[in-house]
Amino acid sequence: MKRVICCCLIVLAAICTHLAAQANPYKDGTPGVTGYRSEVLAEVMIQEDKFTRLADAIPADKYTWRPAPDVRSIAEVFLHVATANYNLYKLVGAPPPANIDLKNLEKSTTDKAKVVAALKDSFAHARKAITDMPDGVVWLPTNSGNSTVRRTLGVDHGAVVSVQAGGGND
Repeated sequence: MKRVICCCLIVLAAICTHLAAQANPYKDGTPGVTGYRSEVLAEVMIQEDKFTRLADAIPADKYTWRPAPDVRSIAEVFLHVATANYNLYKLVGAPPPANIDLKNLEKSTTDKAKVVAALKDSFAHARKAITDMPDGVVWLPTNSGNSTVRRTLGVDHGAVVSVQAGGGND
């Protein structure tokens, strides 16, 4: 009986450790980015991982499915996310690529390969925009409601904040 209980505890500990590791796979930082930008970039990387894994897992023939006639299809939802990724980073001076038609991107295709590529490209744009931001600028995504950065700065989510070093007489 002791052996069974011991084995169960070992398995439970292994499962808990694995689940805790999945909570934030980028908590140890983001290469080449530090400070507040690192936290924002980590959040974007987590969302990228979730969206791209979901997009890859859905069969191609389901990309045209919609729950009701007036609701976005699966392809339109993913392309809506891609459009948002391009539009949001205009706030920090990262315009979308010239070849992207943001007004029509959401309804541009239902082809799975093209949708997944557009989604991945949009997240690459987001990562580059955050990485290229100057150290003195912080943008808090709209999903950053419980962010340490947001609480520390005392601002609402979605804010763009310029941070300057204190001290000195200049």
